[in-house]
Amino acid sequence: MSKPSRRDFLKIGAAAVGSAAAAKVLAACGAIAPETAVQTSAPASTAAPTQAVTEAASALPGETATVAPSAGPLPDLVVARNGQPEELVRRLIAALGGMSAFVPAGANVIIKPNICVAYHTYEYAATTNPWVVGTLVKMCLEAGAKSVKVMDLPFGGTQEAAYEISGIREQVQAAGGEMAPMPVFKFVRTEIPSAVELKEVYAFEDVLKADVLINVPIAKVHDLSRLTLGMKNLMGVVRDRPELHASIGQNLADLASLFRPTLTVVDAVRVLVGHGPTGGSLDDVKQLNTLVGSRDIVAADAYAGTLFGLQQDRLSYVKAATAMGLGRSDLQNLRIEEIQVGTA
Repeated sequence: MSKPSRRDFLKIGAAAVGSAAAAKVLAACGAIAPETAVQTSAPASTAAPTQAVTEAASALPGETATVAPSAGPLPDLVVARNGQPEELVRRLIAALGGMSAFVPAGANVIIKPNICVAYHTYEYAATTNPWVVGTLVKMCLEAGAKSVKVMDLPFGGTQEAAYEISGIREQVQAAGGEMAPMPVFKFVRTEIPSAVELKEVYAFEDVLKADVLINVPIAKVHDLSRLTLGMKNLMGVVRDRPELHASIGQNLADLASLFRPTLTVVDAVRVLVGHGPTGGSLDDVKQLNTLVGSRDIVAADAYAGTLFGLQQDRLSYVKAATAMGLGRSDLQNLRIEEIQVGTA
């Protein structure tokens, strides 16, 4: 028997997708194989984000890994460091089994970056790196995708302006993808069968129907959830987001149980370590030239938190999602492949 697709899973698990009346979108940030080195324990630092990220950047190894096919099982999580965005993406996806492992021929793909504001260009690390997104679009099309749409619902400024100012529109269109609008009438009332607290949301219909969902958050601090990572990024495909702020950890885990991204790639090329989620000062930005990727959104968020010196038990949504069985946060027991693309 063939493995059920993401669309089949959502059809089975997410009941009662009804029609939605147009409504005003309320404000809230939706976003916030080489030689292997298997990590045996998670970083133990719990330092403040700025200090921890600075230390992490200075500690990156400088040797370039030798490309060699993996003889064993695929890694649970891959970390690619020290390279240009396109090379980081391509090396990371190759280590995870190649894009065809995620994108079947003829698939309709949605890529969900963080484009939460129209205030700043990508240098300010409030929005996902445009070249990371563009490379993912190219790779999906190379794998035979029928369509690749990129979308997010900003809380600051219009979609049109946010798509443009972030630089993401330019790279997506150059790669052959489509920057898709998210009109309010396409948010549909949707039950979350596995939810602990968030029993229903108004979810964007196209995301629910997509064959493949690739989640591409930028790693940055957030005053409520501590960090914006993969699960927090899913807020950008639901309406009425302020309602999620109460008990945000459990609510984000409940969202993850609904959307089930096929792949999560955390952009840590440039990370925002202060005044998140919108930033505004280059003094709050650290350049790590790092990507974290996994099929498991929980593992991706747990590892990305360590880039800020935060262990998994310091992120409420990681704890909640682990308790729900949505993924694994026991980093010391996961197969983690570290790729050094270039020199630090």
